Amino acid sequence: MDVIKPVFTATASVTGGRNGHAEAQDHSVSVDLSVPKAMGGPGKPATTTPEHLFAAGYAACFGGALDYVASQKKKNAKGATVTCSVSIGPRDAGGFGLAVKLHVKDASLPQAELASLADEAHEKICPYSHATRGNVPVELSVEGS
Repeated sequence: MDVIKPVFTATASVTGGRNGHAEAQDHSVSVDLSVPKAMGGPGKPATTTPEHLFAAGYAACFGGALDYVASQKKKNAKGATVTCSVSIGPRDAGGFGLAVKLHVKDASLPQAELASLADEAHEKICPYSHATRGNVPVELSVEGS
């Protein structure tokens, strides 16, 4: 396991699990949670799920990693859109698991160049990619010019 030197720590608490309330310690995030109807829950309006929060975090982090890699190569990927889809479902071994699809789109960069930048961001930089590697299947697709 890698050892890190923390430069920032985010802390959040949830009361009530998947049908509860989540809030960051610094109050930057405050959301009500609900189990979606597809999972047998009430799917309450104006609520979110842990999967939505994970998808938003991964997309933002991956976008930052992509921009970092691009800037190191004197390229500009600031206009890239990263869409992250997080699926949850039963595992063959029991319990539940996640699967992730990342889609990177940037019409200002040629397909091969964007694919190379995205691969490097995924393999070397993004902490979400490091955390999921070997634990969660992640499918990466790229759409350049």
